[in-house]
Amino acid sequence: MKFLTHLLLVGSLFIVSNINAQQTITATVVNVISDQGKVSFALYSKDNFLQKPLQASASIIKEGKSVVVFKNIPEGNYAVVCFHDQNNNNKMDFQSNGMPTEDYGVSTNNLNPYGPPIFNDTKFMVSDKDVSLEIKF
Repeated sequence: MKFLTHLLLVGSLFIVSNINAQQTITATVVNVISDQGKVSFALYSKDNFLQKPLQASASIIKEGKSVVVFKNIPEGNYAVVCFHDQNNNNKMDFQSNGMPTEDYGVSTNNLNPYGPPIFNDTKFMVSDKDVSLEIKF
């Protein structure tokens, strides 16, 4: 009987730990045109898209690649938006007509040709496995 009680307790703990499992998202930009500056990444949910990110990080560029890892991400739909901050001013620069002067990308590589990214075009699902994204500018 003691063995059965112990087995039930261990099984319950396993189920609870899987319910609360959180994953990592590794985002890699693979085609940065120069190693000058950095790439800034932002992780969003639908509720905060293009506002204050859930997590943000910047990464150096080495041989045209830049990588960040977002940790402790619960299940759900997310989007990553990133840009090449060539001049290290910590913001995306734009022309007077509103067109960006620095390269940018999104998690699905599905850029909106008519304006800023759209959440439904850039979202991906985090479930029970870690996620790796290959983003192209």
